[in-house]
Amino acid sequence: MTATQYVLMDRDGVINHDSDDYIKSPEEWQPIEGSLEAIALLNRFNYKIVVITNQASLARGLFDKNTLEKIHQKMHLMAAEKGGKIEAVYYCPHAPENHCDCRKPKPGLLRSFAADNQVELKDLYFIGDSLRDIQAAQAAGANPILVKTGNGKKTLNENPDLRVPVFENLYEAAKYITSQP
Repeated sequence: MTATQYVLMDRDGVINHDSDDYIKSPEEWQPIEGSLEAIALLNRFNYKIVVITNQASLARGLFDKNTLEKIHQKMHLMAAEKGGKIEAVYYCPHAPENHCDCRKPKPGLLRSFAADNQVELKDLYFIGDSLRDIQAAQAAGANPILVKTGNGKKTLNENPDLRVPVFENLYEAAKYITSQP
C-alpha cells in the first residue's frame, strides 16, 4: 500500500462493552474479546485506526474531559499491549438536543477527520454497532460495516433491510477488510 489507509470505528459497543449507564470511568471501560487483537491485525496490514465516537456523557455532566482522556489512555495502552495502535480519537461532546453537526448520525466528525488527514472517505471503512454509525458513514460517503456486538444485533432486528456488510465482531470485520484486494 502506498497511500495511508485508515479504518474508522465507533468505540462503545465495537471496541469496548457498552453500557446503558454510559462508560464513565477507566474502570468501566472493558474491551470486547478480540477487539484489541483486531486493531493489531489491521495495523499489521498497514491500516491506521481512528475512533469516531459520540460522548454525550460530557454534555450531561457525567464526567469531564480529563476523565474521558483517562478512559482513552486506557484504551490506547490496552491496544498497545496487544500490538495495536489507535492513531486518533474524534469525539462529539454534545447531547442530542444540541443538534450539532458532529454528533452521529450526522457526518461532521468523519468529515473533520477527512479534512485533517486529507483523505477521501469513499475509500474508507467505518465500523459501527448502531444505525447512527451506518447513517453517518453513508452521509459522509464512507463504506459502513455493522458488527453484532454492542447494539449491533438490535440494529439488525430493527432494520432487517439494512444492506451493509455485517460481522459477528470487530475481529471478523478486520479479517474481512484485510482480505480485500
